[in-house]
Amino acid sequence: MFDTILFPTDGDDEADRVFEFVLDVAEAHGTTVHVLNVADTNVTSHADTSTGTVDILVDEGDRIVGEAATRARKRGVDVVEAVVQGVPHSTITEYAEDKDVDAVVMPTHGRGLVGRFLVGSVAEKVVRTADVPVLTVRPEATLSVPFGEVLVATDGSECAAAAVERAAALAAADGATLHVVSVVELATYGPDAHASLNISTFEDRAQDAVDAARETAEALGVDVVTHVEYGGVHAKLLRVAEDTEADIVVLGTHGRTGFDRYLLGSVAEKTVRTSPAPVLTVREDEGEAEGA
Repeated sequence: MFDTILFPTDGDDEADRVFEFVLDVAEAHGTTVHVLNVADTNVTSHADTSTGTVDILVDEGDRIVGEAATRARKRGVDVVEAVVQGVPHSTITEYAEDKDVDAVVMPTHGRGLVGRFLVGSVAEKVVRTADVPVLTVRPEATLSVPFGEVLVATDGSECAAAAVERAAALAAADGATLHVVSVVELATYGPDAHASLNISTFEDRAQDAVDAARETAEALGVDVVTHVEYGGVHAKLLRVAEDTEADIVVLGTHGRTGFDRYLLGSVAEKTVRTSPAPVLTVREDEGEAEGA
């Protein structure tokens, strides 16, 4: 599953709940957890950036990280403690890259000031910019370990293929069923789409995408169920997540332009905001949408 996880925390109640989930994953799979608190020295967040203020932030970070590390060690989880000064989202992504972690796990909402993780703020920026997969957890999300049902969305793009590989590995690690969904959506092209486009072309593309995902997963011994849906991508993805009682949703941060796209600002972003399960967003190794 994950050998190393980075968990940025501000120490609030939602962070504590997500940390318990991280510890469940780590305990089950022998994962090392990096617990990071960012002492936010961003001048837009703090009018007073004097040495005294920074010292207070660092001291508070030391307390938060120390308490989390104690919880981890009581459960036999290897933990690395870090308090770093900087701007939260960039510090998190730089730390993840420097330490070569396998994933960042963070709540989508938290408290304000020092460690806010509101969608539209730190969590969203980390999802947009991190090179490693990012697992985000909404306050309403149901958390379950081990995963029994893993859902991955695919449009056949290279980024989607990277998401499929990650999802298949998660399913294999926990003996879960992998649900693969691709959505045929013509709404992008307007009301006259059916008259001007050959819908079978898009149906074939969706079927090819789920077939390719099935091959990837079955090579790992994973049970696979495929879904080709019609309609709005985000709405259909959430419906399948609910119907399958998915424990985690996996999708790429970028996909095809136009048809079946999973671009941030579109499906991936909306799913992070609304999913009933934790969402793992995955970038491809060689970003096809690096300039997007």
